[in-house]
Amino acid sequence: MLATPTGALLISVTDLELRAGPRLLLGDATFHVAPGDRVGLVGRNGAGKTTLARVLAGETLPAAGTVRRNGSVGYLPQDPRTGDLDALASERILSARGVHAVLRDMQDAEAGMASRDPRTRDAAVRRYGHLEERLHVLGGYAAEAEAASIASSLGLAERVLAQPLRTLSGGGRRRVELARVLFSGAETLLLDEPTNHLDADSVVWLRDFLRAHRGGIVIISHDVGLLESTVNRVFYLDATRCVLDLYSVGWRTYLDQREADERRRRRERGNAERQAAALNAQADRMRAKATKARAALNMERRAERLLTGLPEERRAEKTARLRFPRPAPCGRTPLAATGLCKSYGSLEVFTDVDIAVDRGSRVVVLGLNGAGKTTLLQLLAGLEPPDAGAVAAGHGLRLGYYAQEHETLDPSRTVLQNMRAAAPEPSDTELRGILGSFLFSGDAVDQLAGTLSGGEKTRLALARLVVSGANVLLLDEPTNNLDLASRGQVLAALRSYSGAIVLVTHDEGAVEALSPERVLLLPDGVEDVWSDDFADLVALA
Repeated sequence: MLATPTGALLISVTDLELRAGPRLLLGDATFHVAPGDRVGLVGRNGAGKTTLARVLAGETLPAAGTVRRNGSVGYLPQDPRTGDLDALASERILSARGVHAVLRDMQDAEAGMASRDPRTRDAAVRRYGHLEERLHVLGGYAAEAEAASIASSLGLAERVLAQPLRTLSGGGRRRVELARVLFSGAETLLLDEPTNHLDADSVVWLRDFLRAHRGGIVIISHDVGLLESTVNRVFYLDATRCVLDLYSVGWRTYLDQREADERRRRRERGNAERQAAALNAQADRMRAKATKARAALNMERRAERLLTGLPEERRAEKTARLRFPRPAPCGRTPLAATGLCKSYGSLEVFTDVDIAVDRGSRVVVLGLNGAGKTTLLQLLAGLEPPDAGAVAAGHGLRLGYYAQEHETLDPSRTVLQNMRAAAPEPSDTELRGILGSFLFSGDAVDQLAGTLSGGEKTRLALARLVVSGANVLLLDEPTNNLDLASRGQVLAALRSYSGAIVLVTHDEGAVEALSPERVLLLPDGVEDVWSDDFADLVALA
């Protein structure tokens, strides 16, 4: 499917400027992506990586500068909520090349070919022939097999492909979108956190797929293993200097070179500051004599020129002071469910699941992709009704739910308004104080939630939990989209929280931090005492 001439630039960017409201994210950036480039786009949460990816994909416009694209672009956003939710998952994947529409039209033509009217029949025959030619151009009947193979490699079983998108979890829809992008045959792939919700086998397959891609790739990821095994260039978006540092090397070499660059900048700044201090000291001594006043002024100007244009000193990057709420008092078993069953149409997700969440208990839910882990949390949170069985709230239950795709956030409301919706009682000053500890300060609290990066949405969703006073937390992949420092804060919050937690995660570190007492295995609903024997299942879940 790759038709771009060898050596042609796929993306050319000139004098690019990005802003989030009045805040500068990136200034005067010029770079390109060529065939064979596998670029890791990195930087701390909130630096502007997702904004840059959206601009490269043509989803939004930059504040200034130009972006030129040559060939097709396949873009995987962090929060894919596009497409007809009534469409089947398989149809959504095939639509990337228009295959499904052609197959559907061929079925209509076949019906016309059975008509008794000769003119209708002849027209249908001619249409069927044209459609067959079109299908051949798109990859023929083998395209369906190719799409199914990609989907299977990403953990999408045949029964999942036969489901409408609306019946899938956020993670399931995201894997469908990833399969769609990879199947599209686009010359340039822009992938924002592609390993989210993938099991270990799927991650290994994805690495191989990306290494074999002959076009260009830009990957945003906090998965160091993916970056180390895949990228041959690194673009570092420095949030302090608002610049994009370009490294045409692999991941390991990039880390060494970036550290060397930081040492060089510190050395240059130190030398310039020492020289400027010496000039200013000499100017002060000369200023005492009227005859030396002009010379003193010239020395001051030389000192100013030495300091002008020096790169801003790199500050230690801020990390959110994440914490979970102080749990409100509750009874011995604040949340329980018995005989839970859930199906979507003819697809049975799970049957007869029981769970009792005692005060302060820690439960991890494990199961393969599509086993119903997210569905179970939605049932426990009261967001979905069970087909059978019941969820019972115990004395004093206060529930906090963290959704893996941030469905609890209203994208049309600002950061502060989302907090206000979760906590009507506190004053704006109190809410701003809490948001400040989650790195939302100043104008950032007036930013629409829909424009936030995945990591920023995670921080906002966690900030909403803080004001909830919840004594039972239902957490669905809470470490997704976070940089290493923020992930460490979440793990520390898991360790210190004294309420009850029901956790769904692929993150082995999160399970270790939780120190679970029990494990619930889906779809069978088997509950057991936690042991390290289950640890190997976490990355596969």
